Amino acid sequence: MNRPQSVEKMVEIIKKLPGVGPKMAERLSYHILKMQQGEVDRLIDSIQKARRTMKYCDVCCNLSETNPCPVCSDMSRERDVICVVETPQDLIAVSKAKDYKGLYFVLGGALSPLDAVGPDDIRVDKLIKRLKSDRIAEVILATDTDSKGETTAVYLAEIIKTLGIKATRLGYGLPVGGDIEYADELTISRAISGRKEM
Repeated sequence: MNRPQSVEKMVEIIKKLPGVGPKMAERLSYHILKMQQGEVDRLIDSIQKARRTMKYCDVCCNLSETNPCPVCSDMSRERDVICVVETPQDLIAVSKAKDYKGLYFVLGGALSPLDAVGPDDIRVDKLIKRLKSDRIAEVILATDTDSKGETTAVYLAEIIKTLGIKATRLGYGLPVGGDIEYADELTISRAISGRKEM
């Protein structure tokens, strides 16, 4: 017996979420159908509210309810150091490491020639423009340690060095091929303090 059409549509939409396969999408769909109407309404409301209120910060490109975001607005932070990450999730992970007091920049992805993702597909130009206009002494390249993240870090380091700015890479502690988003606070703290010049 086939699923009802309305459930099928729900499964197809949920399946588009990252990391959700067909079985998980089906499980989540049926779970939502079993929820109390009030819970469903709160879920829908929270999604709609987040979509309405969240925007990209004009300075660092992180998702925020304010523009500029609270980090960019915080004048107590070190204004001459920028930590470059791939995603807003990576920024949150790095921000949990209390050792880092600088600013951020979210690329919005990583270079991947095999997937036809080049410098124009992520925010490389915006980063370079910021580096040229602000007085930046160091850029910490905190991209993932997989091949895409490494490619991105090497590419950016070459550009950053031509601007006379120190380019560093996170140090020991992060597993090769791992995502920063899933690293714990201590590992990220060690990686920041053990960063190496590129």
